[in-house]
Amino acid sequence: MSAPRERCVLTADLGSTGLKAGLVSLTGEILSCEFALLTTRRPGGGASTQDAEEWWRLLTEAARKAMAAGGVRPEQVVAASCTGQWASTVPVDAEGRPVGDCLLYDDTRGAPYSRDVIAGPVAGFAPRNALAWVRRTGGAPSPSGADPIGHLLFLRHEMPDVYAAARWFLEPVDYLTMRMTGVPAATHASMTAAWLTDNRRPDVLRYDGGLARRAGIDTGRLPPLRPIGSVVGTVSARAAGELGVPEGLPVVTGLPDLHAAVCGAGTLDDFQAHLAISTTSWIGLSVPFKKTDVLRSIASVPGLAAGSYVVADNHETGGRCLQWLNETVLGASATGDSDYERLVARAAAVPPGSHGVIFTPWLDGERSPVDDRDARAGFHNLSLTTTQDDLVRAVLEGVAYNSRWLHEAVERFAGRRLDPVRMIGGGARSDLWCRIHADVLGRTVERVEDPINATLRGQAVFAALSLGAVRREDVRTRVDRVFRPDATAGAEYERLYREFPGLYRSQRRMFRRLAMR
Repeated sequence: MSAPRERCVLTADLGSTGLKAGLVSLTGEILSCEFALLTTRRPGGGASTQDAEEWWRLLTEAARKAMAAGGVRPEQVVAASCTGQWASTVPVDAEGRPVGDCLLYDDTRGAPYSRDVIAGPVAGFAPRNALAWVRRTGGAPSPSGADPIGHLLFLRHEMPDVYAAARWFLEPVDYLTMRMTGVPAATHASMTAAWLTDNRRPDVLRYDGGLARRAGIDTGRLPPLRPIGSVVGTVSARAAGELGVPEGLPVVTGLPDLHAAVCGAGTLDDFQAHLAISTTSWIGLSVPFKKTDVLRSIASVPGLAAGSYVVADNHETGGRCLQWLNETVLGASATGDSDYERLVARAAAVPPGSHGVIFTPWLDGERSPVDDRDARAGFHNLSLTTTQDDLVRAVLEGVAYNSRWLHEAVERFAGRRLDPVRMIGGGARSDLWCRIHADVLGRTVERVEDPINATLRGQAVFAALSLGAVRREDVRTRVDRVFRPDATAGAEYERLYREFPGLYRSQRRMFRRLAMR
């Protein structure tokens, strides 16, 4: 048999704004990778959708290009697996074909129906009702409707034709897996945000009937559960022809990007933290316990191995803030790699603290450490002397302040100091942004090599480990640079950060009033 670095996994990474298809060696070396932009429709009224059929078309095109670019022989590809965005819902027919758009993780049109299920006076929840969910799942449906329960209730009540035409309601990674294999399947990991599985027992492969009845969900329309890391099926003849890979490849269960990032960041051991700055942002780590912080929207959910859990939390906008600034405020027609480099160079010319300007990055509401879909972003403490360069640096720092706000909550959740922190995602390519995070967090930041492809790499490694094709000690995640906190910059950031959580508290009622108009 050929060496692990000569064998590879066809891996799909479905992000919020783009899709990657890569050929990745069993030990995590990316042999080739292709990227395609996705189109998100936000016409108003809380709608946020993508075309899942477009995902498949782009994946097949990207996979064929990756095969050609990587110079990989078909016999070198030994498996396929998918990772990507989650808490989204794809309605499909019995063959796995979409019968409607995918409702994304920030689609809130189901809010009125979700509130009927879960809403109450304590942080938006009815305590007794929420407790039934938290005890079993570790979390609860959001009153905002921005999760699979909200999506299903919205479709049933307001899009009955789509609801009736759907045989299955799938998470994105499970949809792509079904397109490869023809088999409907999910795991406790991929269905985490549905909050319909008893996560005290990830080995029990069925949905919780009591919770489903509370939510009014027909579990017969949800995909059958499989063990995390098991083989769902094999690549069908039709899918093989479209993807350009051999028929019969084993397809390993997909993972949310949160889980794949644990592998890609090399933080498989308990209490090793990683920070992702992608379109969205999060802080993840494996822990040996099931726990929930309802008030801060942090929970540990089924992890990559038996008895293991992964801490789940989310910022709705991370790297997306810089794109928004460039295109909306500065007037660029689009944002590419050269634009990011130019923006970072402008920010580097401004001293730490952006001359007192603070940016709050809640462009699409927030989830953790506050679950507030009405929260909105803002620049604060502007003056007549404020420059565009100040605004650019303030955006980088504002995302870091938000990361610290979450990091403090996650440290309380974990019960220990989390230091160092591995940094991944497109934002981690910037030395300046990594430096700012180290100084704002007061923690050592370790940037992994090729951070933008960490989840793609992690999913391939997960598939290889699941198949027993490699041993854990064979997998090495390289760190290409270490950023240690600077005391002088840290003192300035400490002064400004002390104002940051208060900006939310002082404005939250305003957010609610303005959202109601």
